[in-house]
Amino acid sequence: MPTTTSASTAAAAHRRRSRRKAPPPRQPWCCSFGLDPTTAASAAASRSPLPAPRRAKPPHQLAPPLSRRIRSPGRVSPIYDPSFAAAAGSCVSARLSSVTECPPPALPPPPPSPSAAAVEEPRATLVMSLVEKGVVLEVDEVERVRRQSKVVRTVIGGRGGEVAVEGNVEVESFREAVEMMLEDEDETAVMRRLACGGVARAIGILEVSLSLMFDRGVNNCLKYLEAVPWNESEEDIIKKLLSQYPSYGAAFRNLLARLQPQRPTSSAELVVELIDSITKGTNNNARKELRNLVNGMLSKSSVYIKGDKELDKTSIYCICHSCLNSLVGLFEESSDLALADETSISSVGKGPLERIYKLVDDTNWLLQILIDRQMGEEFADLWANEKTLSSMHERVSPMVRHELSRISATIFIAMGSGKLHCTRDKRFSFFQAWFRPMLVDFGWLRKYPKGLNVTTLEEGIGQALLTLTLVQQQVLFMEWFEAFSGQGRECPNLMRAFQVWWRRSFVRSIGSSS
Repeated sequence: MPTTTSASTAAAAHRRRSRRKAPPPRQPWCCSFGLDPTTAASAAASRSPLPAPRRAKPPHQLAPPLSRRIRSPGRVSPIYDPSFAAAAGSCVSARLSSVTECPPPALPPPPPSPSAAAVEEPRATLVMSLVEKGVVLEVDEVERVRRQSKVVRTVIGGRGGEVAVEGNVEVESFREAVEMMLEDEDETAVMRRLACGGVARAIGILEVSLSLMFDRGVNNCLKYLEAVPWNESEEDIIKKLLSQYPSYGAAFRNLLARLQPQRPTSSAELVVELIDSITKGTNNNARKELRNLVNGMLSKSSVYIKGDKELDKTSIYCICHSCLNSLVGLFEESSDLALADETSISSVGKGPLERIYKLVDDTNWLLQILIDRQMGEEFADLWANEKTLSSMHERVSPMVRHELSRISATIFIAMGSGKLHCTRDKRFSFFQAWFRPMLVDFGWLRKYPKGLNVTTLEEGIGQALLTLTLVQQQVLFMEWFEAFSGQGRECPNLMRAFQVWWRRSFVRSIGSSS
């Protein structure tokens, strides 16, 4: 078996060697620099014949360089130059003569007529630049823009030019203002365009139109802005534009009606009307909201009222007199309640009591307005001389009469904090009329404060009492001492003020040696 296998392997190798072609006999080289004959033969067989030389174009068919072209819309037209064509033709003929013989180049055609050379002229272009944004728009329809804008018509001629637009406006507003010049849209389409952009966009288009004196754009923007609401910042921009372009005063008439009253009315008169309307109102929640609104308008930091002269003092006091007269009438109606149960609201009568609450609330509000505007001294004198109400105080139920002490509390706090500058005699007159009722009603005010700070009231009474003479203080402090010893915390705590009075009177008086 091994002998048979080796014999078959040798036979297969012999058959493979017999299939290979024997290499051709090596040819001797002709010289040391010659090529291998086999290599030379293969190179000769693979070499293709030389291509025929390219035929030169006639000189008149050569294209001029790009710098000699004028770009016009839709096509590019070369300008013929005979000297350039002749030079190009001679150069090409010189190159081609080194390759093959060519016929002489054809003669250039005759130069075109002057009318043909002037056919391709550059079109007029208007360049409009937005300076703040660095944006430039090129407009081909110069004549249409010249008809629309007085500025363009004045600055440039029919061959185009450049117009700069000042102002910090948005690019979209600038673009739409230019498009509005180029399009003949009806009024409905223009209003729809402005409505899509909104008020801010319309203000930007108005600013561009004003700077270019584009009357149709100005009128369209003003008509749109007159019909829509603005916010405060937009209103300020509109006011600025109206002041910058007074020549458009006639066009601004409708817009100015929203910014300036045609017949100016004093704000003092309107404030009095507002206050009077609130005091006559019947809805308590609405009255509170309206009072807050008026208080905000009358505050010192408000931008709506400028200076104390804006508030009519006489008219405010007329409303105060009206409230006090109504209060007297209600107390006269309630004088038969002296025998009623003092702790029951139903026994007093809910209707009269609510009207008294309302009048006291309104009177206190008016008094606070006068104090804040440093005009409350007359009211303190008016309240001190209100003999009718002070005489009825003892004959009316505490459920009702303690509301009168609520008005006195406002005056005590204002005097104690130095906001009321009444004379000494008027201060003492006020204490004589309303100090004893305050001692009686203090417990009710503590029980029903309605926003009154009782601690502030106690401090105010003590400080106001110390502004009197020592003799007057002694009379009032002795009255308080007797009331406090019987009522306790139902009476205001004036101990600190009492100690100050005692020290000034007996310990550290001016005449004492200590």
